[in-house]
Amino acid sequence: MKQLRLSAALLFCPLFIFGQAALTLPASGGNIKRSASMRIGVTDIGITWDAPGVKGREGKIWGTNIAHYGFANLGFGTAKESPWRAGANENTTLSFSTDVNIEGKPLAAGKYGFFIAVYPDSCTLIFSKNSTAWGSFFYNPNEDVLRVTVRQQKNQPASREWLSYEFSDPADNSVTIALEWERWRIPFKVTTDLQKNVLASLRKELQGDKGFYPDNWNAAASYCLTNNTNLDEALTWADNAVNFSGGGFNHASLKARILEKQGKSAEADKVMAAALDKASVQELHQYGRQLITDKKPAKAMEVFQLNYKKNGDAWPVHVGLMRGYSANGDVKKALEHAQIAVKQAPDDMNRKNLENYVKILSEGKALTQ
Repeated sequence: MKQLRLSAALLFCPLFIFGQAALTLPASGGNIKRSASMRIGVTDIGITWDAPGVKGREGKIWGTNIAHYGFANLGFGTAKESPWRAGANENTTLSFSTDVNIEGKPLAAGKYGFFIAVYPDSCTLIFSKNSTAWGSFFYNPNEDVLRVTVRQQKNQPASREWLSYEFSDPADNSVTIALEWERWRIPFKVTTDLQKNVLASLRKELQGDKGFYPDNWNAAASYCLTNNTNLDEALTWADNAVNFSGGGFNHASLKARILEKQGKSAEADKVMAAALDKASVQELHQYGRQLITDKKPAKAMEVFQLNYKKNGDAWPVHVGLMRGYSANGDVKKALEHAQIAVKQAPDDMNRKNLENYVKILSEGKALTQ
């Protein structure tokens, strides 16, 4: 009977042998848990750290037991020689969603434990594949993926109380990250291969649900054309857009522009001729404007005249003819169509713009935009 009661009691008792969930408590030592992130191009960068404070110790941070020089035996853990943990408490970590270069040296995409071997006039940045350890008590040099030496900037004009990681000088393919604490700043530059990463991202996204929409294939092909890269694959993407959309004008015209960029003018003209037959008045107008931007005023004029032949006095046919004649040096004819277009303007903004164009053309000047 005693054994039966004991078995029944166990059914209703919590079994702590399976472990106990940890409570959520503030960071120890009065430190602050922080994180920062930034996207450059298509690369996401993330940093997490525990931020210690100066707390009246200015001038007693660097080269002390707070942020020791070089490698030291911390008296705990498995490491006999440890760098500074570049923060407090748990590992400081940096993550990169694509391959990057740190001060010109390659680092694969991933999440890394971050340490710094601090010296009086230089700092060795250490990226470790172990991102889950506690500080540098268990640091193992065999887990290092990259070491880079940089120079710190001392004697900053203002003392920073809490250790911080700041992003500066962002560009499409680079950014500077700097550890800032007390009066030191330790910067390092992160760069990426923007086009390589964009193309890899486009390929991956187009294999998913985004690949069911023709405008996405068109956008990918357009990126390649704009940046004059990957044109063979861009043509395939443009073909997919055309096939998905049933030959929509915007998709077909982009395919033609890629073909022309590849030197396949006859094929480009054939694709474009078929597309023009299906184009709306607005699509013809925008294509003509694109040709002016591409420094092809004669071809632009042909498109604006085709728009007039197909759509007569519809808006914005005369606006296009104004631009076409102006781009080809016939200011007088451009003025005639500008005056017609003013009367057709659908709203005040268009009317005011056209009135300004009339003024410019009346002075015998060609339009510059």
